[in-house]
Amino acid sequence: MAMASENSSKKRKITDDDDGGGLLESLPGDILTDIFSRLPISSLARLKFVCRSWRSILTDQQGRVSSSSSPIRPCLLLHCDFPIRNGLHFLDLSEEEKRIKTKKFTLRFAASMPEFDVVGSCNGLLCLSDSLYNDSLYLYNPFTTNSLELPECSNKYHDQELVFGFGFHQKTKEYKVLKIVYFRGSSTSYRGRGRIQYKQSEVQVLTLSSRSTDQSLSWRSLGKAPYKFVKRPSEALVNGRLHFVTRPRRHVPDRKFVSFDLEDEEFREIPKPDCGGLNRTNHRLVNLKGCLCAVVYGNYGKLDIWVMKSYGVKESWGKEYSIGTYLPKGLKQNLDRPMWIWKNAENGKVVRVLCVLENGEILLEYKSRVLVAYDPKLGKFKDLVVHGMPNWFHTVVHVGTLSWFNTPFDL
Repeated sequence: MAMASENSSKKRKITDDDDGGGLLESLPGDILTDIFSRLPISSLARLKFVCRSWRSILTDQQGRVSSSSSPIRPCLLLHCDFPIRNGLHFLDLSEEEKRIKTKKFTLRFAASMPEFDVVGSCNGLLCLSDSLYNDSLYLYNPFTTNSLELPECSNKYHDQELVFGFGFHQKTKEYKVLKIVYFRGSSTSYRGRGRIQYKQSEVQVLTLSSRSTDQSLSWRSLGKAPYKFVKRPSEALVNGRLHFVTRPRRHVPDRKFVSFDLEDEEFREIPKPDCGGLNRTNHRLVNLKGCLCAVVYGNYGKLDIWVMKSYGVKESWGKEYSIGTYLPKGLKQNLDRPMWIWKNAENGKVVRVLCVLENGEILLEYKSRVLVAYDPKLGKFKDLVVHGMPNWFHTVVHVGTLSWFNTPFDL
């Protein structure tokens, strides 16, 4: 395991007597914090290197700012998955629309993990998994370039299927990486409906906090998984819980919504809305404005969004949005893409619901190629034309910060 806090050599070195802040440096800290809070994370990442006092304000637990890249005005990370799954681009929707363009991150750990999947984003940190060998995991802040290779688990299985989760619990002030391993076991597995059935399982957890050190990071086993989940990362982090959807079984076709509490590390079933289609594969869970939501897909790209306004209360589910069929201009151009990528891209979904913007519009991703803003009041769609967009991508809604996993949280 190796930890690296890497900064570009182009940034100048800060010295003890550096007064690069000029007149602004003489302003009270609370005023500077207010000014910094109005700037996008990409600007804050550069300002951290102006002088020591600014760096202290931007990283100190009392003066830390969250930046304008909040959940309602997010920055977006575009994980490129063709031809090689190792590109990571960034765009900031807080900028004026005409000025928005993508910027590409330089990944300094690319040599040790040439292709990766994004397990999750939380408090400005990304958890990345190796998409080739399924063993390596990295914690990474793309705006500070801090990275940490997580230790490998001692319990390894030759033939396995993995489901990941990553999140932070506000009460315990701890980050946790969840790994659910499904494997064959000693008996021979069998094929059902064209795929291998993994009969054995193990739940593993790794905890990271301000008290963590390189030596204290280790995986813990929680025993057998009580459910068989769809093979994809946790879909939503709400109320300190990661959320998953179960796979149907031959004699139990009903799909369940299940949470994993990052505080007590228990799995619990979540009540579902009373709507059709939830026992088929055409639905997803998502966090919209802090609420757990179920996206229920219909034919030809139509979808309904159900919102649980009071967490855990079945009666609080209500259908908040209905979005009709739409064909973005960017999809009218036929681009060649291998079939294996289509099979792994959101199970073939035409559209993904990403977030609700500050102006109330819903941000959508169509077929991993186009970003679209939908106005629910007017029922109108608008393609987002951004300079430098990759041809194929998976969008991650990200709140950029300058913190690290061992930054104390006194909130």
